[in-house]
Amino acid sequence: MGSGARIEAFLEMMAAERGASDNTLASYRRDLEDAALHIARDGRTLQDADADDLRAFLSTLSAQGFAATTQTRKLSALRQFFQFLYAEGLRGDDPTGVLDSPKKGRGLPKTLSEEETGNLLERAETDAREAAPHTPEHVGAVRLHALLEVLYASGLRVSELVSLPVTVALRDERFFAVRGKGGKERIVPLSGKARAAMQTWLAVRKANPSWAESTWLFPANSESGHLPRQVFARELKAVAARAGVDTAKISPHVLRHAFASHLLQNGADLRAVQELLGHSDISTTQIYTHVLEKRLAELVQKHHPLAD
Repeated sequence: MGSGARIEAFLEMMAAERGASDNTLASYRRDLEDAALHIARDGRTLQDADADDLRAFLSTLSAQGFAATTQTRKLSALRQFFQFLYAEGLRGDDPTGVLDSPKKGRGLPKTLSEEETGNLLERAETDAREAAPHTPEHVGAVRLHALLEVLYASGLRVSELVSLPVTVALRDERFFAVRGKGGKERIVPLSGKARAAMQTWLAVRKANPSWAESTWLFPANSESGHLPRQVFARELKAVAARAGVDTAKISPHVLRHAFASHLLQNGADLRAVQELLGHSDISTTQIYTHVLEKRLAELVQKHHPLAD
């Protein structure tokens, strides 16, 4: 059985037993196929690679300028692949066990200030209000305003956002359940503004007969049947430019970071934010500890009797 077949078997296991999403599976496939291609240049197959082969692959990534986070992700894919081979009795060892993770600095996520986020949402609301009714521009503007309000109110992943069922809007409740990575369900909030924007979008959606049978809140003529995340990302950059927000720092994921950062800045507990974001491990949420550190420093500066 060649590398391709081993990779396919691994991906089938990840989908069936661990509930990996299509995006996660595609990422694993790319990373493993890249490694297999590199190792094949030395006349070896990925499933037979040893630790030196894998070190050479990671060194090549570093030399090509790939970020430490990218190298770490690829190493993670390799670790899981070889753990699978070992567990299935297809190898007698795991060569990744002696590999060190690439060193990386403490990277801070890009985010938006509360003022920038407010400007973005106000611009989207204005566009929705001022677009001529019953035009494609109006449909797109109302949809984008709803997407942004819901994203900032809930901190959803973009894949979760664009694939929301229409029942979320039909229920019109302050909280709703979403199924995230690994099929894990969590409860996320909706602000009053997000609910209002969603109801406005629901009225526009109902006026389009071709969407009547769709189960998606944001239906589209796409393979999935709902709005592609790439389309949302493109529309987000366009409204950011109109709002005077630097488009180089804007993406759906940045709004998710803004949701988390602004909650922490205003007193939320890190554990609560972990639950809202759907992070299975608190260590993932700890990229936001710089926000907590700044808040605590300001608290001490303001209230400690010996502070200058």
